Amino acid sequence: MTDNFDYDVLVIGAGPGGYVAAIRAAQLGLKTACVESRKTLGGTCLNVGCIPSKALLHASELYEEAHSGALEKFGIKLTGAKLDLKQMMTEKTKAVGELTGGIEYLFKKNKVTWLKGLASFEDAHSVKISPSTDSGKTETVRAKNIIIATGSSVAPLPGVEVDNDKAIVVDSTGALSLPKVPDHLVLIGGGVIGLELGSVWRRLGAKVTVVEYLDQILPGMDGEIRKESAKIFKKQGFDIKTGTKVTGVTVKGKKATVSIEPAKGGEGETLDADAVLVCIGRKPNTDGLGLDKAGLSTNDRGQIVVDHDFATAVPNIYAIGDVVPGLMLAHRAEDEGIAVAENISGQTGIVNHDLIPGVVYTHPEIASIGKTEEELKEAGVTYKSGKFPFMGNSRAKTNRDTDGFVKILADATTDRVLGVHIISSLAGTMIAQVTQAMEFGATSEDIAYTCHAHPTHSEAVKEAAMAVTGKPIHI
Repeated sequence: MTDNFDYDVLVIGAGPGGYVAAIRAAQLGLKTACVESRKTLGGTCLNVGCIPSKALLHASELYEEAHSGALEKFGIKLTGAKLDLKQMMTEKTKAVGELTGGIEYLFKKNKVTWLKGLASFEDAHSVKISPSTDSGKTETVRAKNIIIATGSSVAPLPGVEVDNDKAIVVDSTGALSLPKVPDHLVLIGGGVIGLELGSVWRRLGAKVTVVEYLDQILPGMDGEIRKESAKIFKKQGFDIKTGTKVTGVTVKGKKATVSIEPAKGGEGETLDADAVLVCIGRKPNTDGLGLDKAGLSTNDRGQIVVDHDFATAVPNIYAIGDVVPGLMLAHRAEDEGIAVAENISGQTGIVNHDLIPGVVYTHPEIASIGKTEEELKEAGVTYKSGKFPFMGNSRAKTNRDTDGFVKILADATTDRVLGVHIISSLAGTMIAQVTQAMEFGATSEDIAYTCHAHPTHSEAVKEAAMAVTGKPIHI
């Protein structure tokens, strides 16, 4: 490092992409600092996203099992199970604190300097750090290389005002901390966030209505997965209104009225709700960074365009995660964080963006990797499909856990696996096997002839691979 710079690497943002990039850069011998304005590290994911939502999903699933009588078929009879929402929230907060504190420990262990405040560029190498509270001082630091990893925030719905403090019209952050179980929760958006948080509150006793503009829930996923998921959610009690748009939300007292009408036009109606969750997507956090002072700009979606090595139009500035085009997923950002640090240090950091798994942590879970059938058809790729239902899987049958299936899509000529789509209670774990197989260019035959332990849910992957060539055993 020359005397002109305070740091070799300055990372802006301490979410999954930023904190991983900072730690990896420090491990590679680069003097590293990370700017973060939150009181705790970990970004949206650890503080108000992935981690607290999974804590509530797990807790609410345990409550539903204990409360609904679902365990009686296994000879377990429980009476008097009660919900202590305050304790459930306390346990969620504890889990968040343990993990965010763990990152702070890792920063200290790897000698990463945490600069607390809001960052904005003064030029391509200089960043002003303003305190996020009244206490603290403004400082300017210079870095040889800068990584923008500022993540994303909830996309607003025009004409609908979110106020998490009132706990009536909320975003995903507010939905993680509702003070009581709403009698009726309306979800504006039928994507991953809405279905996960809707699952939490439905299990705890709320009636849940999903309003989705498109003709199916879970936009972007395989069509067959979307249809089967909708059936399962409806069976669980979700009221799903697809092909429907929200025209307005009004709040009066402690209630909200949601005005809806068919997306293609038609007669409208209203829904009365105790809580409304606006979950139509997320937008990159690029406002306030002063990108123009560094010689940068954004595309029409507010994203920073980068090349294969995550470099921006300015040679020493890089960007990763939700602020660049691509899937807004924490594990994608983490992989990019490692890769960009390695690129800066002179190594070769690579992320295969064609193989980023996606998981919906409902029950059952929904997981996908690679291409959907719709994408293959649109691209004119000839393919074979193999499908195996969990109804035919011995472990799932024994556990009375038979919802869903595994579907494998393979090239009709080479047999190389092009996409895998799973609905299962263990889908999020099972998708790792096929992701790794695809990373090594596996064929469906490779998977079919790989021995899978019995009895496990993963045998359904083997059977689906066998089904690609029309020879499953147990169906």
